[in-house]
Amino acid sequence: MQTRRGDEPRTLPPEPALRVILRRLREIMAEPGGEQSRLDKIVRQISGLMVAEVCSIYLKRQDGSLELFATEGLKKEAVHNTRLKRGEGLVGRCAELAVPINEPDAQQHPAFSYRPETGEEIYHSMLAVPILRSGTVLGVLAVQNRTRREYSDEDVEVLLTTAMVVAEHIVSGAVAGAGAAAELSRSLASVVHGEPISEGIALGHVVLHEPRVVVTKLLAEDIDVELERLEAAMHKLRASLDEMMGIESLAQAGDHREVLEAYRMFANDRGWMRRLEAAVREGLTAEAAVERVQNTTRTRMLRQNDPYWRERLRDLDDLSDRLLRILAGRTTAAREGLELPNDTILVARTMGPAELLDYDRSKLRGLVIEEGSGQSHVAIVARALGLAAVGQARGIVERVATGDPMIVDAETGDVHLRPSSDVVAAYSDKVRFRARRQRQYQALRDVPAITKDGIRISLHINAGLLVDIPHLAESGAEGIGLFRTELQFMISSTFPRRDKQAETYRQIMDGAQGKPVVFRSLDIGGDKILPYIKHPKEENPALGWRAIRMSLDRPGLFRTQVQALIRAAAGRELSIMIPMVSVVSEIEAAKMLISREVEQLEKRGVPRPSKLRIGAMIEVPSLLYELDALMPHVDFVSVGSNDLLQFLFAADRSNAHVGHRYDPLSVSALRALRHVVRTGAVHGVPVTLCGEMAGRPLEAMALIGLGFRTISMAPASIGPVKTMILSLNADKLAGHLEELLQTQSGSIRSHLQEFARAEGVELS
Repeated sequence: MQTRRGDEPRTLPPEPALRVILRRLREIMAEPGGEQSRLDKIVRQISGLMVAEVCSIYLKRQDGSLELFATEGLKKEAVHNTRLKRGEGLVGRCAELAVPINEPDAQQHPAFSYRPETGEEIYHSMLAVPILRSGTVLGVLAVQNRTRREYSDEDVEVLLTTAMVVAEHIVSGAVAGAGAAAELSRSLASVVHGEPISEGIALGHVVLHEPRVVVTKLLAEDIDVELERLEAAMHKLRASLDEMMGIESLAQAGDHREVLEAYRMFANDRGWMRRLEAAVREGLTAEAAVERVQNTTRTRMLRQNDPYWRERLRDLDDLSDRLLRILAGRTTAAREGLELPNDTILVARTMGPAELLDYDRSKLRGLVIEEGSGQSHVAIVARALGLAAVGQARGIVERVATGDPMIVDAETGDVHLRPSSDVVAAYSDKVRFRARRQRQYQALRDVPAITKDGIRISLHINAGLLVDIPHLAESGAEGIGLFRTELQFMISSTFPRRDKQAETYRQIMDGAQGKPVVFRSLDIGGDKILPYIKHPKEENPALGWRAIRMSLDRPGLFRTQVQALIRAAAGRELSIMIPMVSVVSEIEAAKMLISREVEQLEKRGVPRPSKLRIGAMIEVPSLLYELDALMPHVDFVSVGSNDLLQFLFAADRSNAHVGHRYDPLSVSALRALRHVVRTGAVHGVPVTLCGEMAGRPLEAMALIGLGFRTISMAPASIGPVKTMILSLNADKLAGHLEELLQTQSGSIRSHLQEFARAEGVELS
């Protein structure tokens, strides 16, 4: 039969590589045969379809080591005989970090581990991806080639998705002896050390947060149906977030509200939806598409070192998990059918703010997560809910089971697992004592902080979020000695506009109800990177382009903030403190910019502040030798003891290796602080201190002995420090301290503790 031109059969486009791999793997898993033969076929198929000369599967053993279970390309005798210690080599690194490793010449990498029994010395390029199941690393899937090459993003995505299928094969019981990370004892008492992220102490019982839905069906039978399911689930996701925003306890303005607004905006991101739809069109189910996009986006985000993108990653994980639950017909992160105990302590690897709000808040007492810092979104919401919370509790999920008793000490960061009766009794006493002390502190709320010899000490709080403002009245503090304006910028996904900034500052001043507020201008840079501001890569960011240095180099940023502060003051007193001043010329330049903005706004009808006070933070040691030149240019100075002391001792206070190498109560540190106080007195300039040092009763006692009369601290420290002040003879302390500074060297902590004991000064 003849055909006319134009009637020739059309050539169909080639089938996507990923779909081919997934189909072949499904066929292999359906075939009869032993466990090893299936794994051998899997690596052979992946090797051929990815045009790789080597494909290997390493699985995690109970002791955390990695065993070579199957390979195509390496020596067969290495299978089950090659084991890598935890973290050993690039494969071990991939398992520990749970991120892909893509090396054009693996043998040149410092972490490369040479194993002669494998015969891999002839191969150069390597792509290794973690085999993940519900967030747990089961092993590593790796491909290698002789040629030096960097694998493409498409190769990474294909191998990650392939690893998802391999994970299902492993956990189905098809591979004997293979398992997840080391199975630690779940019956013994132990302590996990973490980082306090929301203050408090909680005694209760564990509820494991299990947000993920395990994806078992990967290949779509009908792409159009899967697209419809995805669209419907996305609609429900957005509706659930809108409903969450209406929760009464979270409806008022505050930083927790801004967090949820940013979170909702992420859910409406069109780029995320486009990537999900593209994955479905390649042949995946809606659930598999969510997991694939989550994994590939996670890989890209983990290349970013700054905290902002780490927080965006948590938002992505939270949203992806919620979307998976909706697709599976579940409504909340709380496990269905599980009755929460009245003293629930949630334990999770990571958690987003919305997931925390899925739980019955009346039954929550504490939160423990393996990730997260004090500035993470879930920490902000935990504080708003009044939960005791600890982050950075590494490995805790594997060490507990739902129903286990637990104590969360969010003062020290210690988490006690299955505590003994003695520990429970001790903490029960501590909780009762804490409650009793809090009642005592509450009774002192309106009592002036005056020493036994009649010296008035002004106690202020440090703040940085709208949610902190109620603490001003609750603590009985006389004002806010440090308001960290940068926190508003750090939790925002875009640069806050002037009107938004002004509204926030206005709410802060209104909430202070006439008490003084000192606003620190933007202290960004260092470890506080804003994603919407281009920032150069620096070898030592703490000593780099940050704070006033950035503000003077990018005056538009500084001017916008100053305009917002002036508008918010609306004729009230305004105090602006400039951080990280290292030379007098910087404070002069800042004052000139501020004065110009005041004049410009006045011409436009914006009233001047009734009083404008401009101060400098003493954080850089060089400024200690320019104090006489500085004082005439400022209305006040405030010592930032955190940075000043770590710069003075050249020791990062957050570095476990060196943070203990200095004591704030060392003679050298106290002499430097005394010099600031005395110079301020000569020039008639008020001197305050707003670092962590002021919040510890013994250190606060030393500051008073040096002559500080205004100190600023965390709200919870006001009560203990005031109690100390009321029992102190400041004049007697000053004489004793002066003698110590003249005769001693190194730390004088023990001498001050002995003075407190002898004089009956209350330090607990």
